[in-house]
Amino acid sequence: QVHLVQSGGGLMQAGDSLRLSCAASGRTGSMGWFRQAPGMEREFVATITWSDSTTYYSDSVKGRFTISRSNAKNTVYLQMNSLKPEDTAVYYCAANTLFSDGVLYAQLQYDSWGQGTQVTVSS
Repeated sequence: QVHLVQSGGGLMQAGDSLRLSCAASGRTGSMGWFRQAPGMEREFVATITWSDSTTYYSDSVKGRFTISRSNAKNTVYLQMNSLKPEDTAVYYCAANTLFSDGVLYAQLQYDSWGQGTQVTVSS
């Protein structure tokens, strides 16, 4: 079983930048980031394929967030720029450990999850 360990997060101000990291204990297929704001359902943020690092973003973060990965390190990153208060949420990384290598934006397509990390953005 592949385990995911997240790092990063914290209290930020609007306009700040922050990078989240997620290290997998083994090789995975596509990886992604999701987030869950208080009282809301978990939502898709970004995903990246394993083979050619094709990326896909939700409309709410497109142009501000960048997902990237290092296959050598089995690590995925989420660079978050121009943070807004509405970005406040618990962020989760996810991996498809069955080596699916497509653009995966549904939670059910992922079978391994990180522990979550809080990102709070004040205005």
